[in-house]
Amino acid sequence: MAKGMIERIGEKGSRIKNHHQGIKDILRYVSGVEAVGHRVVHGKEEFKQPHLINRPVIQRIRDCNEIAPLHNPANLAGIEACIRLLEGIKQVAVFDTAFHQTLPDYAYMYGLPFRYYQKYSIRKYGFHGTSHEYVAHEAARRLVKPLNKLNLITCHLGNGCSITAIKKGKSVDTSMGFTPLEGLLMGTRTGDIDAAVVTFLERRKNISAARIDEILNKESGLKGISGISNDMRQICQAAKKGNERANLALSMFIYRVKKYIGAYLGILGKVDAIIFTGGIGENNTAIRQKIGKELFNNLKYPPKVLVIHTDEELMIARQTYRLIKGRAK
Repeated sequence: MAKGMIERIGEKGSRIKNHHQGIKDILRYVSGVEAVGHRVVHGKEEFKQPHLINRPVIQRIRDCNEIAPLHNPANLAGIEACIRLLEGIKQVAVFDTAFHQTLPDYAYMYGLPFRYYQKYSIRKYGFHGTSHEYVAHEAARRLVKPLNKLNLITCHLGNGCSITAIKKGKSVDTSMGFTPLEGLLMGTRTGDIDAAVVTFLERRKNISAARIDEILNKESGLKGISGISNDMRQICQAAKKGNERANLALSMFIYRVKKYIGAYLGILGKVDAIIFTGGIGENNTAIRQKIGKELFNNLKYPPKVLVIHTDEELMIARQTYRLIKGRAK
């Protein structure tokens, strides 16, 4: 019925100083709110389904802040603002990690001493779950086949990127891990890296853990390799003009995506469709073509390739509606 976005919250020169002010501004244009659905990035193993928000749930979300410091605090700021401004209105948390809670233990465990999983819940969680789930349902609709009869590989390619293997409607592996840093080369994130690089840099350059975390998450990926930008459009333009580092960044990005798709083809066996979504996945035909080149040469029955616009907000709205209506019944 209506759609909008507020950007640059709290940034220099922005009129919107915090989430409370942002929500207040939105409510000038929206009336009759019956429920609010919130995206929450990290729910650890605590949250396998959407949850009605109350004080204990807020505290459990806050407990996840340490492993999602860029996202969960902002998610909580939105929740707190809505609770104050929409008193008595039901609030629902929908978790990015929930869709991936069906991963088998041999897929989500790391080769660390088991005590670190027991004590600190260190394991693969996966992210972009709402997006992967939405495009999987949409693929089933387009293929006119029940989702629980389909094997899919969903590729969410934007500034953040992840790929998920979906077997009979359930996520069985995904490229992101304990945090959104693992997996593909991304806008500013390294993706997969030898963990020993971290200890090497700590020793050689005497860099703090906090500084290394900043390098890995904010200064690496397409931006770090190209030296130009984290924006794929700018990198493609520079590559066309012969910029070698832009070409390298582009080649690395495509190679990583192909490698993960190849691995998931092996895990799933027969795959019905590969889905591209996200800013790059939906809009960059040339990159999709390069990813697909020679990928299916040895397959007797190559999968269909679909481009589907993701709609995480709609998925959150649906899940919020179902939970509220289910509670009412």
